[in-house]
Amino acid sequence: MNRRGRVRVIVGLCAVLTASSAWANSSPFVGRWHWNKAHSTPPLGEPMPQDFISEISRADPSTVNWSITILTPDGQSYAETFEAAADGEFRPLSNDTTVSFRLSSDTLQATFKGPAGQSDAQTCTLSADRKQLICKGVLSKGNGQTADYVDVYDRM
Repeated sequence: MNRRGRVRVIVGLCAVLTASSAWANSSPFVGRWHWNKAHSTPPLGEPMPQDFISEISRADPSTVNWSITILTPDGQSYAETFEAAADGEFRPLSNDTTVSFRLSSDTLQATFKGPAGQSDAQTCTLSADRKQLICKGVLSKGNGQTADYVDVYDRM
């Protein structure tokens, strides 16, 4: 490859990286979100947390980085971070749990699978003003029982 060809490749690569970086920084899903208890509908029979913060620090085609902090009904704090490629493929999250993220310009899908066949599949969208994150999901127990839920978050 001659010098001119290398320069074109380098310029092209820089343009792709710049566009990818700009898309990541402009993703409307990125932000801190506070659970809106009044507008949310938890799964039937599941305890309601006292508080719930969801933070999406990265949401681009290569990676979704999503952290949650939950204050349980008994006052215990629980925090976890999930990171995986946004390509719909399942990846290990822990020794016994996998996660799959899929991202488009207006939808973020997340599916978690546990060791006994249980799963949590949710599809999140934004309100028109991008001030609320609405996640509709289905919890499935390993025995085939399911429970629908809606989590609404306000942008902080």
